[in-house]
Amino acid sequence: MSVVRASDEDRQRVIGVLQRHTEEGRLSLDEFSDRVGTVYAAKTLDDLRAAIVDLPALAPKPAPETHDRQLLVIFALAIAVVAVFAVVYALLK
Repeated sequence: MSVVRASDEDRQRVIGVLQRHTEEGRLSLDEFSDRVGTVYAAKTLDDLRAAIVDLPALAPKPAPETHDRQLLVIFALAIAVVAVFAVVYALLK
């Protein structure tokens, strides 16, 4: 069995996973803090896995451009609704 050393990038990725689980309510802030300590002390990838082994896999986050596109569509619809109300108001006046 070969032991693979953990990189700083590996540690940051695992901390990101822990943050998402905390945001979703699976970990308390104390648990998060304890596990981050474990992550920073980890020397190998197996040590890192120990910090997340009991947590379910996360669904991927939507791509930022998809989220930006959705916001743009919602903003455009809001402007259209305001324009329609302005026209109706002007016609009824």
